[in-house]
Amino acid sequence: MSVPTAKPGRRPTIKQVAAAAGVSTAAVSQAFNDKGRLSEQTRRRILDTATDLGWSPSASAAALRSARTRTLALVVRRPTDVLGADPHFSELITGIEGELAPRGYGLLLHLVAGAHEENALYKRLAAEGRVDGAVLTDARADDPRPALLARLGLPAVLLGPPDRAASVPRIGLRHQGAAVEEVVHHLIGLGHRRIAYVAGPADLQHTRLRGGVFETALRQAGLRPYAVLHTDFTEVSAVAATEALLDADDRTTAIVYANDSMAMCGIGAARRGGLRVPEDLSVVGYDNLPLGRWLYPRLTTVDQQVQRVGAAAARLLLARCGEDVEETVLDDRPRLVVRESTGPAPG
Repeated sequence: MSVPTAKPGRRPTIKQVAAAAGVSTAAVSQAFNDKGRLSEQTRRRILDTATDLGWSPSASAAALRSARTRTLALVVRRPTDVLGADPHFSELITGIEGELAPRGYGLLLHLVAGAHEENALYKRLAAEGRVDGAVLTDARADDPRPALLARLGLPAVLLGPPDRAASVPRIGLRHQGAAVEEVVHHLIGLGHRRIAYVAGPADLQHTRLRGGVFETALRQAGLRPYAVLHTDFTEVSAVAATEALLDADDRTTAIVYANDSMAMCGIGAARRGGLRVPEDLSVVGYDNLPLGRWLYPRLTTVDQQVQRVGAAAARLLLARCGEDVEETVLDDRPRLVVRESTGPAPG
């Protein structure tokens, strides 16, 4: 027996899902409403079939559910050990939860390893009707996620520098490049000429933006970048990059890191190599996490106001989900916070 399929340009129906999964339409409804006595295997088959056909409860919300879930998703594409070691996401979640909890909303956190897993998760969340919207992290070049969530009918906001041309609203501090220029000028003013940058993954938009501004600012000052090394944000990769930079005969005298956690790892690696910070090596982080104020020496860093950005993202997403919430306008720019981890270049 042939299985009905949706005709091109037409939305698939619940009958087609039922026929393709070999169940009744009532079973499809039970699977999406999490009711009835379906086995987990049958329920999963129905949900997978609906995803394959492009049919989801977000496209048939009136028939499948009448109330909001009052839950928003935050999906982070990071290894679990990175998330556990990087307080950046704790700050971000604190900002988001500070807006959701008083309004009776919850946050559903998922960790994924790669793009395929992340995209499949959004499809499953939409198919199961588990969330009202999603906060997207780590804007990427040619990012397919905004278009995917639009097809799924899930409201979304993307963390990143504002971009009026973007298909999904973006929330973040403006003038990211100016902060990087300020870091470079600060180090040059201290006499540094061999300045390196330990960046994140090359496909992230902020990696490209900061790296490009870093190199341009040095060249405009008549210098060439000592090195730009990409990492996956793990402690292991941060230490490996630092050791590689410090092993050279004409080693760098200053390193800028893509986040505070890697900068702290870099300070540890330098000390194990017999170098003093900042007398032998200046270090700059990015995020202004609270721990940096208690490190010795205290960490020079760029303040991104992570909690405030998280709160603004939550308010924007709540508004997109139909809540009566006044959106937060982030007009501030990241600012350089000079502390004791940077000093004059060694003679």
